[in-house]
Amino acid sequence: MTETNSGWVRSWGASPQAVHDGLGSFEDHPPLADVTLRQVVRVSGGGHRVRVRFTNEFGTGPLSIGAARVGLATPGGGVRPGSERVLTFSGASAVTVPAGAPVLSDPVDLVLPALAKLSISLYLPGRVETCTCHDPGLETGWMIPGDAVAVPTVPENAEVLPVRALISAVELLSDGPARTIVVVGDSRVDGTGSTPDTNHSWPELLAERLASQGAAAGYISNQGISGNRLLNNGIGVAVLARFDRDVLATPGLGHVVLSSGGDIAISFAPRDDSLADFLRMFPGAPVTADDVIAGYRQLAARARERGVRVYATTIPPYGDAETYTPEGERARQTVNEWIRAGGAFDAVLDFDAVWRDPDRPSRIREEFHSGDYLHGSDAGYQALADSVDLSLFD
Repeated sequence: MTETNSGWVRSWGASPQAVHDGLGSFEDHPPLADVTLRQVVRVSGGGHRVRVRFTNEFGTGPLSIGAARVGLATPGGGVRPGSERVLTFSGASAVTVPAGAPVLSDPVDLVLPALAKLSISLYLPGRVETCTCHDPGLETGWMIPGDAVAVPTVPENAEVLPVRALISAVELLSDGPARTIVVVGDSRVDGTGSTPDTNHSWPELLAERLASQGAAAGYISNQGISGNRLLNNGIGVAVLARFDRDVLATPGLGHVVLSSGGDIAISFAPRDDSLADFLRMFPGAPVTADDVIAGYRQLAARARERGVRVYATTIPPYGDAETYTPEGERARQTVNEWIRAGGAFDAVLDFDAVWRDPDRPSRIREEFHSGDYLHGSDAGYQALADSVDLSLFD
């Protein structure tokens, strides 16, 4: 088992995507230029020093950041007076990030309690043709004309930003021993179906439970991507391809939770005209249950090479969803039986058992889905978070 970390630890994360490789929330927006982006993130565990990871990893040209600030967020996009901190980059107030690269800000002193909301503002003086983002954001952000990083409240001429744009992580120096749990997977990790601006994805709700107990592993980085798959690219880079960047390179990594069922839903979806446009977003040959199992074995082995504990969730039901077929259900059951009994993981979180309808086990209980029989409601995600044995992270 990994020793408890006492250095930098990731307290919030969002996996980067190309703007054209998401749900389309920002794809048709004009290029950004002479604009300030203000975004709010809720950290999981607390700390006393902060640094922000900005990203141009899917940019097609250099990214110029003219100014950046952080502070404690207040409702509606404001910043608590006295908490503002100027971010620098190797001592400079501005930085140019090469295409394909991230950049870490210099650390600043700022006390953040567990579950605190952090406001991040960055000014883009030049034209950003291709915006690296995370789609959807599920937390309201704003685009403000000009250099507005120091503006204490969001002005009336601000435009809503529907994605996480150009930020991918917040890292802290904690006040004591700490380690991060990275949850990686698809839309049901990302929180699709939950109420925006409520932090109701199941990893965020799990962070609340851990924070209430003061757990050393109370730091969670959510690396879910809506529409993502384990084996093939499509909406976002496949888990197997992004695992080193999004998971294994995480500062303070202590535990990995694998939770990905998109391959089965897509590979066994009905091949008819009603889903033709949707399925074109997912290139690559269909996969089998054995392919998915082999992928999980690879991820477990790569995580163990880093000396971290690796857990997996069973794949929840999706009966009556648009992509459901009996063949897909059989594949889901095959993979779940292996996850439970295959011995590849240090523990199994049986999300299938939590969500399935006792009368129709292939379908989610009515009160636990968001209306599409695929994604969780707030109550459904709360049930998943409540089902996790916190002692797994002791």
